[in-house]
Amino acid sequence: MQLALQWAAKGMFITTPNPRVGCVLVRDGEVIAAGHTQPAGQPHAEVEALRHAAVRGIDVRGATAYVTLEPCSHHGRTAPCADALVAAGIARVVVAVTDPNPLVEGQGLARLKAAGIAVESGLLATEAIELNIGFFSRMRRGRPWVRMKTAASLDGKTALHSGESQWITSQPARDDGHWWRARACAILTGIGTVQEDDPLLNVRAVDTPRQPRRIVIDSRLQISSQARVLQGGGTWVVAAQSNAEREAALREQGAEVILMPNAAGKVDLPALMQELGRRQINELHVEAGFKLNGSLIREDCVDELLLYLAPTVLGDARGMFDLQALDALHARRNLSFHDVQRVGPDLRILARVAQPAGLESSADLLKAAG
Repeated sequence: MQLALQWAAKGMFITTPNPRVGCVLVRDGEVIAAGHTQPAGQPHAEVEALRHAAVRGIDVRGATAYVTLEPCSHHGRTAPCADALVAAGIARVVVAVTDPNPLVEGQGLARLKAAGIAVESGLLATEAIELNIGFFSRMRRGRPWVRMKTAASLDGKTALHSGESQWITSQPARDDGHWWRARACAILTGIGTVQEDDPLLNVRAVDTPRQPRRIVIDSRLQISSQARVLQGGGTWVVAAQSNAEREAALREQGAEVILMPNAAGKVDLPALMQELGRRQINELHVEAGFKLNGSLIREDCVDELLLYLAPTVLGDARGMFDLQALDALHARRNLSFHDVQRVGPDLRILARVAQPAGLESSADLLKAAG
């Protein structure tokens, strides 16, 4: 199963909106074939492993399949993988975790058992869920897993008051940040960042065959039609106020305008998260300024923080989040350190919200299904 997880990770940047799945076929203690899920509409991991065996002229009848996610049982873009395993004569299937998709959710395992195949599940379930935390979030909560990235000094400052911020952290940290961009389905920022930095908001430091969707929160449609984030088309601009002329100009740039106002005339951020889930966004990567960061945190739209801290101090400067002062410590937002590593001279911290929105605790999302 460890090897199957390694194969699943090969699909890190390509499988969205499908989960990253790996499959390893074993007979007599030896690996005879392996595969991972291909881009949407192409073969899933199980079919890829069977194809790998066929190309090599290997008979898989009687073999064991180790799969990181329950084989699908429904006709979508592809035929059911459970049926493919049955037809191939696989004798035993070991699954890491049950598929949270209501179209599957145990039905794949039931189909295998009905065909006389021995089935086991739960092996390295947590690792398998972590690999697809966004997919599990979308299936269980109807919204993506939201990861907010920020780079700061050791005293929590992200830029000087002039806006100067390039560069607080090192090149290795910035490159590492691009890896996290690449694994996301979409990257979100705000109009303030677009106006100040004019970012491309794409992946450049790592090799990826797929660029994430770019999303800009722009309540009053102030974005320039020449903004670099619009280059190449496909950008979603989320607004709270309609403006026919500006919307037409953005459509000419290949952008889509999404109107989602709240009662205060701002973008309804929680509703946007549900809309992104409906649009099959699994993982949302946020790179925004302190104002939008604060709004997302206040509206319970953030699941984890990806923080890069440089060994320097800036003093009186912009902070990471625009949050109101607390009257008492018990009102603070609690997080837990999920992962802490050195990246070049900097420190990378992955800190998770103790109780993500829609869950009693983070364990509810990470526990194995079935």
